[in-house]
Amino acid sequence: MTEQQDISQSVPFPETADIETSSDDYASRFAGAAGEWMLYVQETIVLNLLKRSNAVTVLDVGGGHGQLAIPLCRDKYKATVLGSSMACRSRIAELVHSGQCLFQVGNVIDLPFQDQSFDSVICFRLLSHCGRWPQLIRELCRVARHSVILDYPASQSFNKIAPCLFRVKKKLEGNTRTWTLFRHDEVNREFMKHGFVLNSRNGQFFLPMVLHRAMKCRTLSSALEGMCRCLGLSKRWGSPVIIEMVRIT
Repeated sequence: MTEQQDISQSVPFPETADIETSSDDYASRFAGAAGEWMLYVQETIVLNLLKRSNAVTVLDVGGGHGQLAIPLCRDKYKATVLGSSMACRSRIAELVHSGQCLFQVGNVIDLPFQDQSFDSVICFRLLSHCGRWPQLIRELCRVARHSVILDYPASQSFNKIAPCLFRVKKKLEGNTRTWTLFRHDEVNREFMKHGFVLNSRNGQFFLPMVLHRAMKCRTLSSALEGMCRCLGLSKRWGSPVIIEMVRIT
């Protein structure tokens, strides 16, 4: 059993997937030029959505990985990161120490905040690993004043054959893990239960992310995905998907 697993088992919360995604081992999946490019694509989409919404206060649920907390602080958002354990604070410790963002330990499916406490709530690298994902969505909606932005792997993509390729993916990445694929309509329906509707859907990559990691070439990956976007493939079949859901009630 790994140290990371020991930590997650000691936390009195039912969902602790963000402990692993906040680890240095998980961050290694985005090391190198190709990984940095994938994070840049994600960051660009999210920051554009937040800018358009005029958000000021942002809660990053499970964001101890720092993939978005770091650019949020750079762009002067009032950011709070919620993690399942103090271990989730490690990669953003400098931001917390400098007062650029707040960090709080809490239950991701029972958030320790009042209703509509934040302009926007974001949640990345968590939904597909959360067994009680409907409760997670409920809580994201409850504390969001205007919008919720999150990502998930879509079944309407190359991911449809992912179970068949899992062993290959495991061999190439080394530290991959199982995940849940979602249909767009099932995610939309869950949000609608809480008064939120789809405002934007963005497919990040048409080609599998494992292929980009294997190629290790930012220029080639960017060119290939650029062609896919021009052909409309990313919009229809891209994954992971980043969605923006907005409050209507």
